[in-house]
Amino acid sequence: MWVEKTKTGKYKYTERYTDYMTGKIRRVSVTMDKNNPSTKKLAQQALLRIIEERQNEQPEEVQPLTLWQLVEHYRAYQKQSVKESTYRRNFYQCKALLGILGADVLVENLTANYIKERFLHTGEAFSTLNERRIRLIALLNWGYENDYIADVAYLRKFKPFKDTTHREKIQDKYLESKELTTLIRGIEIKKWQQLTRFLVLSGLRIGEALALTAADLDMYNKVIHVNKTYDANNRSVGTPKTLCSIRDVYIQPELEPICRDLLLTAKLESMAYGVRTPLLFFNRNGNHINPFSYNKYLRERSEKLIGRRITAHTLRHTHASMLLASGVNIETIARRLGHENSKVTREIYLHVTEKLTERDNDQIRQAKII
Repeated sequence: MWVEKTKTGKYKYTERYTDYMTGKIRRVSVTMDKNNPSTKKLAQQALLRIIEERQNEQPEEVQPLTLWQLVEHYRAYQKQSVKESTYRRNFYQCKALLGILGADVLVENLTANYIKERFLHTGEAFSTLNERRIRLIALLNWGYENDYIADVAYLRKFKPFKDTTHREKIQDKYLESKELTTLIRGIEIKKWQQLTRFLVLSGLRIGEALALTAADLDMYNKVIHVNKTYDANNRSVGTPKTLCSIRDVYIQPELEPICRDLLLTAKLESMAYGVRTPLLFFNRNGNHINPFSYNKYLRERSEKLIGRRITAHTLRHTHASMLLASGVNIETIARRLGHENSKVTREIYLHVTEKLTERDNDQIRQAKII
């Protein structure tokens, strides 16, 4: 405690204390007429009472939080804690949630039934609604963990929407051998055909492939060094999806001529365009190829050639299915693909195994033993 004489001739007694709710140093003071031992004692007692009263004060009641306010807090946190591509994806998912549930709805008043009804009212496919459900649960759990929401137990009652069956979903994730051959032969643009062959033989993600430099193709050791990815939304190169995604992909004999052809093409195009770039795949300006243009072309050609639309990621799943059909171990494929776990690979494996069993049964059915 210390004392200061005021301009009016009185004495101001001040004491510091630590606010246990915030951890901040605060001050309290009382003004007395005199500055002597007995007055100091009275001032000290008064200050202690004030401090005790303030420490016993209950925090102000939290004002009801709207969904829009929660989303703003969530975005501010994610801006500092996740990759730009992840932030951008979640930004638009949250924007959609605000439109579905209402920006002004009070978070504490949300119920499983209200959410489900609002989701169904959109008329969106169940697969899309399930993706939105995942983001909403992540948002609300984050709010609970950061004391913006008192309780989210009701989320246990918000079950996933029943999507198409496992067999119906997984069979569209990869190409059959005949479909792949038809597609590649029907791709008229040389660069897109090279990229398609490369993706299906390496299993790389489209972003990983477009981030490759010529130096990443180590033809001496027969490996592709995968340690970055191209984010087309932000036109930037960053770290791969997960730590497991940083890997060396073996260049098998079937992939080797494609890699050599790509290296030669890169040199020839660099001279033809008059650009200097370390990239393996690039446009006339020496910049990264736009994956959206490639996917658009791939969707259109696949629909015309094999009767269904596919994306670059379908080629990655096709790579996995071909290796599985050849008897390669699941965990080996998962490591090659850079999967954090082999769940996706196992889904494809189950379907491929069922198809192989059906084929084997057909062969046995037609065989005559006696």
